[in-house]
Amino acid sequence: MIDLQKPWPPGLNRSSWPFFITGMVVVLAALASIDIAASRGAIGWPAEWRAPFFFITDYGLSDWILIPSLVLMILLRLAMFPLRGLWREATGEMAMIFAFVFVGVGAPGLVTNVLKRLIGRSRPTEFETSGAFSFQHFFNDWTFQSFPSGHSATAIATAFTIGFLWPRTFLVLLVVGVVVAISRVPVGAHYPTDVFAGMIVGMLGAYLVRNVFARKGWLFEKRTDGKIVRKPLSGLRQLVYRAAE
Repeated sequence: MIDLQKPWPPGLNRSSWPFFITGMVVVLAALASIDIAASRGAIGWPAEWRAPFFFITDYGLSDWILIPSLVLMILLRLAMFPLRGLWREATGEMAMIFAFVFVGVGAPGLVTNVLKRLIGRSRPTEFETSGAFSFQHFFNDWTFQSFPSGHSATAIATAFTIGFLWPRTFLVLLVVGVVVAISRVPVGAHYPTDVFAGMIVGMLGAYLVRNVFARKGWLFEKRTDGKIVRKPLSGLRQLVYRAAE
């Protein structure tokens, strides 16, 4: 099980970054060798095999989590003004939770969107006319915005962002996120390399946002042993105790 309290994913630290980047390049190169076969093979599956992937793939859309989290963050911040004492504290904590969710999922998604426009790789839908390794850098539309996968980044970033807040949910969310990421291949939207890159961006982006929040003292704190933990949320906890009495 991944220790979510560490500053970065297992095995990754200041001294190991060059090895990590090298490893990612090696994996991408290995996946690139099977991109065409995996993509064309999955797209060629019978319709009943592909149907479940079309059902779950939309979980990777960011709107369902970014819009509610942004709206709730704003409303809760506004609601703090007339409140005092415990209610104000608890409302502020909830606002910070939704702010973290919004930034933790939104930031990796933004990075992914910028990268896919800069790189401009053709999608599998363009294979017959452009092949798998055709690029239109900078000026392109969705047909040349394949690398990295935005759905994969969103699904994995969601798993880590929510997992940082409530670690017990992480394993389930990670499994769902991986399935969503994989689904992008049989639905014909991405190649395996796109999916892998999106997952890495989503994971590292969520860690980076969590670390920035901890550095600012927002919602998380860094302990003397170097681990980063969520603050106690004492205001919300006291309200729950009162409601249970």
